[in-house]
Amino acid sequence: MFNPQWLRSFVVLAEELSFTRAAERLDLTQAAVSQHMRQLEEQLGQLVVRRPRQLELTPTGLAFLDYCKEVECADKRLQQRLNTNCEDCGEISLITPGSIGLVLYPLLLTLQSSNRGLIMRHRFAPDVEVLEAILQNRFELGVLTYRPDDSRIDASLFTEEPLELIVPAGETINGWDDLVRIGFIDHPDGHAMAGRLLSRLFPGNPGIRTVPHSGFSNQVGLQLEPVAMGLGFTILPRYARQAFKRQEAIRAVCCETPVIDKLWFVHRSEWALPSRVVSVMTYLREKIAGMEGGNTGIDAHPIREVT
Repeated sequence: MFNPQWLRSFVVLAEELSFTRAAERLDLTQAAVSQHMRQLEEQLGQLVVRRPRQLELTPTGLAFLDYCKEVECADKRLQQRLNTNCEDCGEISLITPGSIGLVLYPLLLTLQSSNRGLIMRHRFAPDVEVLEAILQNRFELGVLTYRPDDSRIDASLFTEEPLELIVPAGETINGWDDLVRIGFIDHPDGHAMAGRLLSRLFPGNPGIRTVPHSGFSNQVGLQLEPVAMGLGFTILPRYARQAFKRQEAIRAVCCETPVIDKLWFVHRSEWALPSRVVSVMTYLREKIAGMEGGNTGIDAHPIREVT
């Protein structure tokens, strides 16, 4: 470890290229600055070439200057993380399932664009990975599709998200035979979601395994592309559909008795969240509530029974 004052003296000297100007800027004597340089050069070798009119950094000096800048940046990042009272500065680390994450990440970037002191770090992950990341302190805040039964976790209700049957915009769904005709676009949670929702839409249906598969994608941001191209239907949470750019090419079919999942904000219970994270939670709740009050993009004619 180097004495922080030595590092400061070297950085200022590298910027001024003059012992006289560096000493004035640091409010030190030239002898003190020279002493700091001798201490550093005893450990690192020659850092500057002393010329009559101006100093010049050696290759070692240039490398050490880069190191000093990295230390300064690391110190600033540490101070930001430790400053829990600042609402508009520091890192926001959030880990979420894919569907809600598609909506939240653009909202976080919008917030960052008007608060440049914030740094957004977001990761898409399934529930099991979200919980593990929160427990291991890799992320401060997470979103889960269930309320965990763990004393180390605090959970607060964030929002609700229904599952949706999403079809190409030009398709009409009157019964199970229409799903068989269109074909299923599968994804990692496709069968589980289809089983939950289609049992409500089509009681007594023979099961999603009897529907021809016309595609598969494990990327939640791409799962609606084949639907928009008329290649099949899929079952996804509403926020995945709302985040899709080509809304005119798809349509969500209404269910009179929807399947609704609750989404929970989760974080470690042993210590208080920084003010910036609490502020972001409030911001996201308000934005999501505003989205729910707008156009849902759902077919106004619900399916009531198998025809």
